[in-house]
Amino acid sequence: MTAHIKIRGLSKTFAGQPLYSDFNLDFSHGKITSIFGPNGCGKSTLINMISGLTPMDAGEVLFDGKTLSQTVIGYVFQNYRDALFPWKKAIDNIKYPLQIAKKSSGEIEARTQELIQSFDVRFDLNRYPYELSGGQQQLISIMRALAPNPEVLFLDEPFSALDYEMTLFMRDKLQAIFEATKTTMILVSHDLDEAVYLSDHILMLTRRPTQIAREIEFNAPRPRQPLTLTSELFNQVKGQCLEIFQKEIKVID
Repeated sequence: MTAHIKIRGLSKTFAGQPLYSDFNLDFSHGKITSIFGPNGCGKSTLINMISGLTPMDAGEVLFDGKTLSQTVIGYVFQNYRDALFPWKKAIDNIKYPLQIAKKSSGEIEARTQELIQSFDVRFDLNRYPYELSGGQQQLISIMRALAPNPEVLFLDEPFSALDYEMTLFMRDKLQAIFEATKTTMILVSHDLDEAVYLSDHILMLTRRPTQIAREIEFNAPRPRQPLTLTSELFNQVKGQCLEIFQKEIKVID
């Protein structure tokens, strides 16, 4: 599988302590990769640097040989309440990246309606974010991130603040979008079950200074269903991830 994202020589220091040092990594094209590792190893920082939200001290990131400015990306934040524009109605939050991209009014309306149908939205999108439930707000965040048809979608613990019913719904919708578009997705999760369940690859990180402990494949067929969580393959892959994780958290500084 060809590499979609190539990271070379990435370095980042916080408070004089190295977080990443000459870090190299490839992300596969058209796959979902989960990033998992000990607290403080820089999972969210990694995708923030790749997506340009946090500056690197050194290094280069290329997307199919292109720079970030030449690439269309989407980003779903964990804190959806802060991520949405409170002064814009839900429908206008979704349309915002299309307006920034200077799409025509017809293109904006067509893409918005396509997303509404895809996610089977049945609540009033003419309400403001603070008038919606947490699950509805995060759904708007995901729809906004998908609106410009991104080449890469970054997701930073997108379901951690949702109740279990909404989490299951959003996982299914994310899988459906992936199956339809084959968009390269990079997911940060603190939930190992979720990281394995959704992914084709699980990137296991070490404690800082952070390196790659191992990359593990999960080749279960899609669409995945709750029964996937009880399958032999799932438990085997989860067990491998858990073994690596436990070794890392037992490391003494």
